[in-house]
Amino acid sequence: MSSDQTDEGVAEVQKPGAMYYAGRILMAPLLKLVYRPHVIGKRNVPKHGPVILASNHLSFIDSVVIPMTAPRRVQFLAKSSYFEGTGVKGRISRAFFTAIGAVGVKRGAGAAAQEALDQSRRIIDTGAAFALYPEGTRSLDGRLYKGRTGIGWLALTTGAVVVPVGLIGTDQMQPVGAKFPKPHRITVRFGEPLDLSHFGPPESGRARRQATDAIMAAIHSLTGQELAGVYNEAPPASTVERVKRALRPERF
Repeated sequence: MSSDQTDEGVAEVQKPGAMYYAGRILMAPLLKLVYRPHVIGKRNVPKHGPVILASNHLSFIDSVVIPMTAPRRVQFLAKSSYFEGTGVKGRISRAFFTAIGAVGVKRGAGAAAQEALDQSRRIIDTGAAFALYPEGTRSLDGRLYKGRTGIGWLALTTGAVVVPVGLIGTDQMQPVGAKFPKPHRITVRFGEPLDLSHFGPPESGRARRQATDAIMAAIHSLTGQELAGVYNEAPPASTVERVKRALRPERF
């Protein structure tokens, strides 16, 4: 599922098409039959209008589990490389990620990170349900890491309701490094919607941080994971990097 460019050079959001619905029709029953997910709180997801599904992240399979168990169509960002492959393998990758509602985006820091946030905002502004992981990447030790404030910025900028999502057992279903999932009972909990507008405007760093912390607290209440208290990132490689992080405590 690619994004075309408008005359202004801004990516135009493409909504899921036939491939997404075909994938959901085929994969959702298979997921239920083989993995028997215990899904709680589907009614907490609004049937219409923009909504952000903010989830913990334990496994690659999370990005399949959420779209297949949510009560409405879900979109999320994925690495653009998943859509750019050639040959049979490239076509299979494109078809798979299109089928689960992914939108390709180049990842990185600085301008790339802002473009990812802008693309997320454009998707949410269409009235879509948009899923993302505030931790930024998968937890390798099962702990819940500090949320990056990009989700606070998105919630406050778009005014979208945020529904926290707690995934339990997906790291056992498909551990990091495993090519394929194995039968394992998982739990998906959709929490009560959060209205974060009272924290303030998105331009306020304090508002972004408080909104993000409220989201992470709601996720924690659903999963019961041990709190890491730090960002999920590699240790600084040098003193210079350590200083940069100290001067730039906010992570998007």
